[in-house]
Amino acid sequence: MGIMTVPADSGDLLRLKKEQIGPAAEMLARAFGQDPKMGYFVPDEGKRLEITRHHFEFLLRYGLIYGEVYATSPRLEGVAVWLPAKKVEITLWRALRAGLFQFRKGVGKEALERILSFSDYLDTLHRRHMPGPHHYLFFIGVDPACQGKGYASRLIRPVLARLDGKGLPCYLVTQNEQNVALYEHYGFRVIEKSLVPGTEVESWAMVREAGLSRS
Repeated sequence: MGIMTVPADSGDLLRLKKEQIGPAAEMLARAFGQDPKMGYFVPDEGKRLEITRHHFEFLLRYGLIYGEVYATSPRLEGVAVWLPAKKVEITLWRALRAGLFQFRKGVGKEALERILSFSDYLDTLHRRHMPGPHHYLFFIGVDPACQGKGYASRLIRPVLARLDGKGLPCYLVTQNEQNVALYEHYGFRVIEKSLVPGTEVESWAMVREAGLSRS
């Protein structure tokens, strides 16, 4: 199977292949090591990196089945997962297809319960804010060693341009306040800031209207 590409502003993005899930998850675990939600999922710093890796292996498998997973290059400096609106909620059947039992074994009972309750709240926000057609930036991560070098832009801009061409808005949530300004740079705006129930983690729901690339 050859590498699939999608046109990008700076070179080509690569469609992540199944055999790249492991190294991509390792990179994302490093990228999200200090993310507030990961601190909530895994309070024990000694276990966080390993459990976060298992978490992202599951999310990448899910993305490959139900959405689009792009990398900046075979070196995996950055990875982004995009989902169509109707595939955002991880139902039991979808989770089983993406390797639920392997995921549960990898993260453990306590972390799994926190992840599921957290995800339920985000799904509630999503349903309330975006009932119509749209695309979802599920997550994006850049290796800490490569941050600040334009890799996030390479992952985001070509897909947003394609969505503009289709007249589709884009939605995301972030639990890292530092990321809010980054997403605003690409045309997203905050539509709700909230505290995730039962946690001390703040969450920002953001939306980008369609057509901004042409304005």
